[in-house]
Amino acid sequence: MRKRSLLLGAALVLAPFLMAVSPAQAVVGGHASTRAYSFMGSFQPSYPAPPRPDKHGCGVEVLAPQWVLTASHCAGKNPTVAKVGVPRGWKVRVGSLDTTSGGEVAEVDHYYRLSNFQEEGGIWGRDLALLHLRTPVRAKPVRIASATPRPGTPVRIVGWGMTCDDIADLTCFPTKLREADTVVQPLSACPSAAKAGELCVGSRDGKIAASNMDSGGPVLVREGGRWAVAGVVSGPGGDRAPTLYTDATRHAAWINGIISGRKVPPDDRIPDVEGAVNLGDCVGSVIRTAASRPQDPALLLTNGHCVQGERPAPGKALVDRPADRVVPIADRQGYPKVTARANRLVYATMTGTDIALYRLNRTYAQLAAKGAKVFRLTTAPVRAGDRLALAYPTRRMKCTAEAVVEHLREGAYQQDDAIRYAAGKDCAPAHGTSGSALLAPDGTTIVGIHNTHNEAGGRCTDDNPCEVGPGGTVTAVKGRSYGQQVYLIGACLTKGSRLDLSRKGCALTP
Repeated sequence: MRKRSLLLGAALVLAPFLMAVSPAQAVVGGHASTRAYSFMGSFQPSYPAPPRPDKHGCGVEVLAPQWVLTASHCAGKNPTVAKVGVPRGWKVRVGSLDTTSGGEVAEVDHYYRLSNFQEEGGIWGRDLALLHLRTPVRAKPVRIASATPRPGTPVRIVGWGMTCDDIADLTCFPTKLREADTVVQPLSACPSAAKAGELCVGSRDGKIAASNMDSGGPVLVREGGRWAVAGVVSGPGGDRAPTLYTDATRHAAWINGIISGRKVPPDDRIPDVEGAVNLGDCVGSVIRTAASRPQDPALLLTNGHCVQGERPAPGKALVDRPADRVVPIADRQGYPKVTARANRLVYATMTGTDIALYRLNRTYAQLAAKGAKVFRLTTAPVRAGDRLALAYPTRRMKCTAEAVVEHLREGAYQQDDAIRYAAGKDCAPAHGTSGSALLAPDGTTIVGIHNTHNEAGGRCTDDNPCEVGPGGTVTAVKGRSYGQQVYLIGACLTKGSRLDLSRKGCALTP
């Protein structure tokens, strides 16, 4: 409950782009390129947009007229973190020294990722993706190197990575291509390297290396007097160390199988995640109660521990506070259907329950006109045995209410009548899933809200909630997950999406 983890892939805008070394920066020790590489390109997705004016997010390399190579984590920006599918608003600019002009611009109409963070072993050593272009480009392609370059092999690195650490400083984002000549290092020079499948590239002290937003860019070797791609930027090699590249030569069969059309994986099945609101470190849902009218401002439900700024103190609640929070309401595939703003924190507490309510700048009628999903808030409690769907922005988890826990204690906070889920591979909430709605089988009624899980088996500490039974008996089980009842909320709300804690039947912490 206490931690606020970054959501992987599209759930977080910045994470896929900021995957390289620190403190080493932007093709460090190099210089501005004087001649364009016909095959070198800039990946520029419109959703989620990279945090820089030129919209550059990662590097790409043209392998064929309609195919470019990049890193898997760069193509993980699709909302449901699918491995194979159709993106929206992705484009590449190839064959130019500048990310803002020149060369050729092509739209990406399909992506194929070799690996995913959720898979066993993750992306390391397999951080590759192919992007298919809607129309061919005239740029001269580059080929995959014939073999893994040995330590000491001279190589060249190129990219538009950051030149300093501050993402708020626009001068940190170069629009002109940079390059540096360096060597392949033994894997031991990159402390964070995996056992196989990776290259360690740059100077041992990290003064010549790739950096943030060089991800997907190439390490080039000379073969037959021409450049060839030996690998692509994957992630940090360690503090003051070279950079890790995925060895593309190890996966030439996978690359060639897709480009040739001989072995093309099918599209992933995209789950219906309509209505989920990605709050960056938590999840929310737009709700309505029996008292809600079309002209009333809409309400957003999430956890009390997900509020921005100061959290509610034990035994206390935050009431009627100013707020300014972006609220992107997802369509069925996870892309924003409507984007509203939360302009008021109506209520938040972590005592008795763990909830927060925000008032939005859009009415229910305005959201309905745009086709946004609004959930109905239940008036009945969850009982043991009830089937639930945990509504996360990338998928729907199938859960079952195993028990209703009289008291759930975590650190200085206690919640009552908490919902414990039956453990299973289909129901495995983790950090970042806080605030996800628990839906009834109808898919439109919110009956609870996920808020915590026991991370390490600890007893009643932060991130390790325990159950307190009759007579004070304490039970703490590693991996157990819990949610909160929400049926009491409606009794505290009136017309105009207003809160009245003195209203008859309202039992929220005053």
